[in-house]
Amino acid sequence: MSTLGIDQVLAQIRSLSAQAGATPAAGALRPQPLGSAANSNAPGFGALLKQGIDAVNSSQQSADALATAWERGAPGVDLARVMIETQKAAVSFQALTQVRNRLINVYQDIMNMQI
Repeated sequence: MSTLGIDQVLAQIRSLSAQAGATPAAGALRPQPLGSAANSNAPGFGALLKQGIDAVNSSQQSADALATAWERGAPGVDLARVMIETQKAAVSFQALTQVRNRLINVYQDIMNMQI
């Protein structure tokens, strides 16, 4: 992955973090004490993951609806817009798949740890 791509991903993570209510200091993530996550008003990991999945789903549905409208010959729908939205949906799905793969790898690493 290029440096520009990594910077874009980090910027998106920071903006999502800001939307979720967390405020990282100078781009660094600060560890929270155990039990403070239950007391804070910030959404949990599961809620953020569900929000991401829902965003990818809505992106795919809107791209599909746009493609269907173009196929039917709806006025105001051009092919370039359809292709851009389809590619955005494909990229977001690929990113979600990579997140899932990394989560599975982390889970497997934790489960294989010696106690």
